[in-house]
Amino acid sequence: MINEATVALRRTQAGRPTQSPILVGLRGVGKTVLLVKINELAEKEGFHAISVEAHEGKTLPELLAPGLRKTLISLSTVESAKELGRRGLRVFRSFLNSVKINVADVEVGITVSPESGTADSGDIESDLPDLMLAIGQAAKAAGRPVALLIDELQYLSESEFSALIMSIHKLNQRSLPVILVGAGLPQILGLAGTSKSYAERLFRFPVIGALDENDAVNAIVNPAREEGVGIELAAINQILALTERYPYFLQQWAHEAWNVAEGNHIRARDIAQAHNNAISVLDEGFFKVRFDRCTPSERKYMRALAELGSGIQRSGDIAQLLKVKTASVAPTRSSLIKKGMIYSPSHGDTAFTVPLFDQYMKRAIPRTK
Repeated sequence: MINEATVALRRTQAGRPTQSPILVGLRGVGKTVLLVKINELAEKEGFHAISVEAHEGKTLPELLAPGLRKTLISLSTVESAKELGRRGLRVFRSFLNSVKINVADVEVGITVSPESGTADSGDIESDLPDLMLAIGQAAKAAGRPVALLIDELQYLSESEFSALIMSIHKLNQRSLPVILVGAGLPQILGLAGTSKSYAERLFRFPVIGALDENDAVNAIVNPAREEGVGIELAAINQILALTERYPYFLQQWAHEAWNVAEGNHIRARDIAQAHNNAISVLDEGFFKVRFDRCTPSERKYMRALAELGSGIQRSGDIAQLLKVKTASVAPTRSSLIKKGMIYSPSHGDTAFTVPLFDQYMKRAIPRTK
């Protein structure tokens, strides 16, 4: 993935069209870690890197505004891009007004008037592309490409995602040096398809999932070896089975195994205690923080999903277990999808976005009600 991102960045830098990578995967598979690495790589390649994490509490313009402001001010100081940089700041001021972000909340930094007739319609699908074009033109003149890195894309509204797609489309058409690198849960595939039909031409959607067996073994053994710690093959196999080879869980189980081991060798007998400790830590943090965001009806729905077992389940089967019609729980299902708790791999299917969450639900609510 890092090699592919490097190629995409360098093509963008050279003004060549490229498919922007958007990493897709469940919680705990390392998407955010990869985004951080790509951010570091972009900065080393001379990009202005703007990194944000979407969430339910802020709109896309509110998230992007501080980073875009900083980038435009920087570009406007480059001799070859002064005029285009200052124009970008005027367009930025128009954009702030159009999306009703308080200018005092995002101080432009220098006195500029809005660019009348540009990025001021109040329609984000029109205004964000206008702004990104102005930034792209200034970036090209300055010889300083721009990378937008957005995590948790699934929290964007359909219109916001569409505005991003339109922006990248127009930038590519004009060979301007701006790239979007994103990450999110599997539902962004549906969001992209719904937003604009040509999204598949603009983006690549590499799936980040559980590690293959060799990589998972190396993720356990190599860090231990660096610390002078050995681990039995039987212990490794137990960890692989318990964690289903998801990176976040591999790290947690290996950490707990080292904590309970005697001396500098982890044995198979240590894994049972390590498993209990890892589950306790995850239940009180990683799992519980997500569980606590859900309403009683949403928890009841998730408990029914868990009762059907791990993996993908039919939405109709969940409703049947709850003894209600599928349509009656559709709003609850939609709410859980928006919260990033579940996703729909295909029409009528439902699955958790968090690995091992079905097991947690059975511990959190021992019996269905």
